[in-house]
Amino acid sequence: FDLLVAIAAYVVTVLLALVLHVGLTLSTIIRFFIGMSPVRFISRVKAALITAFSTSSSSATLPTALDVAETQLGVPRRIAGFVLPIGSTMCMNGTAIFEGITVIFVAKIFNVDLTVPQMAIVMVMSVITAIGAAGVPGGSIPLLVGIMTMFGVPGEGIAIVLGVDRILDMSRTTVNVCSDLTAATWVAKSEGAWSPAQVPAQAD
Repeated sequence: FDLLVAIAAYVVTVLLALVLHVGLTLSTIIRFFIGMSPVRFISRVKAALITAFSTSSSSATLPTALDVAETQLGVPRRIAGFVLPIGSTMCMNGTAIFEGITVIFVAKIFNVDLTVPQMAIVMVMSVITAIGAAGVPGGSIPLLVGIMTMFGVPGEGIAIVLGVDRILDMSRTTVNVCSDLTAATWVAKSEGAWSPAQVPAQAD
């Protein structure tokens, strides 16, 4: 029962971290660097976010994300077609957050005490390995095990979180795709090829 309580707290922590990332970090970028209301932006890309949540795959969501970027946001095809395919495998914000929290959680379960510098290294490694994670369901699990073993956490400990990984996978993929679309829009604006005024009015 104690383990179930710990897992429940772990799930809530991951989901809360993902929500805060979208609500604070991405929303700040959308508002001040892109120049759109975050609520409006999310409403425009909801088709891609729903696809990401249901498939748990950035790669499977790519066609929808490309369509949404062009038709709902007005991002030029040449920019969306360059940024989004790269982002589907490299822009893994949600995955990095998940990996970092998971390593620290499993370490606590196995009574492996990580110092603050070690936790910082865990987060850095999570970001680096997330870049190479496959854009498919569970694609980050093998890399996650590698990080765990680096810090003396038994690799088999990943089995503790596999039972709840599906809902976390769906959630972090949604954040990944939202980050991809944010990046594509920002790149388009920074290149002078897009402005908020170019968002198609008929999509409202």
